[in-house]
Amino acid sequence: MNWDLLFQMQNELDQRIKKEHKLEGQNIIQEKILALLVEIGELANETRCFKFWSNKGPNDQAVILEEYVDGLHFIISLGLELGYTYNGLHEDEQALDFSTTDRFLLVYEKAITFKNEQKQEPYKQLFDSFLQLGKDLGFEEEMIQRAYVNKNEVNHQRQDTGY
Repeated sequence: MNWDLLFQMQNELDQRIKKEHKLEGQNIIQEKILALLVEIGELANETRCFKFWSNKGPNDQAVILEEYVDGLHFIISLGLELGYTYNGLHEDEQALDFSTTDRFLLVYEKAITFKNEQKQEPYKQLFDSFLQLGKDLGFEEEMIQRAYVNKNEVNHQRQDTGY
C-alpha cells in the first residue's frame, strides 16, 4: 500500500474542504471521530454481520468496499490533523480469529480509545484494527488503494458541485 500517496491525497482534500468551508484554524477532530464512527456503522450495516434476525445476506462486495474506504478517509484525515503517519499493518492480537461482529466491536473500541487518548499509539492501533477488518472482509491492499483513489476523486467532484 502506498501510504504516502493516500496521506497526500487526503491532505489535498482536507485542505480544500477547510478552505472552501472556512474551517482553517478550527479544531474539528471530534467531528471527524464522530464521522468515523458513523462510517464504521454504515460499513457494518452493509455487511449485515450482526443482523441475526434476518436471512438477507451482505450487500455487494463493491458497496462494502466503498463504505470501507469512507472510513479509511476519516482515519487518514485524523492522522493528518494530529501529525501522525502510518506505515502498514502490524499484525499481533489483530490477527486473532474473530467473528466479523467481534472485529467491528474491536474497531469501535479502538476508535473510542483514540478519542479519549489522541496519541500515536492508539492511532496506530485503530488503523491496525481497521485494516485487519478489511482483510477479514476479503479486501486486498491493491483493491483498497484503487477504491480509495476512486472515492477521493468522487469527494473532489462533490466539492465541485457544492455537496
